[in-house]
Amino acid sequence: MKRSKTMELGVGLFMLAGILGLVFLGLRVSGMTLNASGDTFRLEANFANIGSLKPRARVTMAGVTVGRISAIELDTEWYDARVVMELDSDLEGELSRDTTAAILTAGLLGEQYVGLSVGGDPEMLADGDTIRDTQSAVVLEELIQQFVSNMVND
Repeated sequence: MKRSKTMELGVGLFMLAGILGLVFLGLRVSGMTLNASGDTFRLEANFANIGSLKPRARVTMAGVTVGRISAIELDTEWYDARVVMELDSDLEGELSRDTTAAILTAGLLGEQYVGLSVGGDPEMLADGDTIRDTQSAVVLEELIQQFVSNMVND
């Protein structure tokens, strides 16, 4: 059977669309984007335990992604983990000083991310400020260990 050029072109375009679709899905699943990030401002938070939180993890408010984790480092003064967050510039001057940051888990064993909850303080956080009220990650192994030790003691 003789192949026509239009058939070959159609198959080539179909393959190209499939490859572009796979790249798009891969970027969406990994949390990476091709677009340049807009204006952001930086906040920090110290946690006693970050679990498996990683750079580029989401920062959410009310379930909506409002930023990403840009760096995680050890605070050598207090020996806590310092988490640096890059948040949308729309939120600058909108987060009160008593905003809380908690490390949450998507699903039972899913990815970890930071969830922000706004307080009622009239003073606002500015670029470079530190969120003081934090809640560390819940580590599943520690929960199991506590459960087992409580069962043995009873």
